[in-house]
Amino acid sequence: MDEPVVAGKSPIPVELKKGETYYYCTCGKSDNQPFCNGAHQDTSFTPMAFTAEKDETAYLCACKHTKNPPYCDGSHQNL
Repeated sequence: MDEPVVAGKSPIPVELKKGETYYYCTCGKSDNQPFCNGAHQDTSFTPMAFTAEKDETAYLCACKHTKNPPYCDGSHQNL
């Protein structure tokens, strides 16, 4: 299995809207982090679809090593 590219070593704050579906980048290659832009095409990765349960500012993982995708769990501190 491929290893994801570390797109950043801190979470990315994003405004999520309740009921809206988002596509989280799992490969780390997207230039639209933390969201997918199709850059995974030459990898074994696929985007992760998720639907916001509420309107909120969420902190999404940029290092791609979180155990709770798409949300940051602090794993970037161990890289």
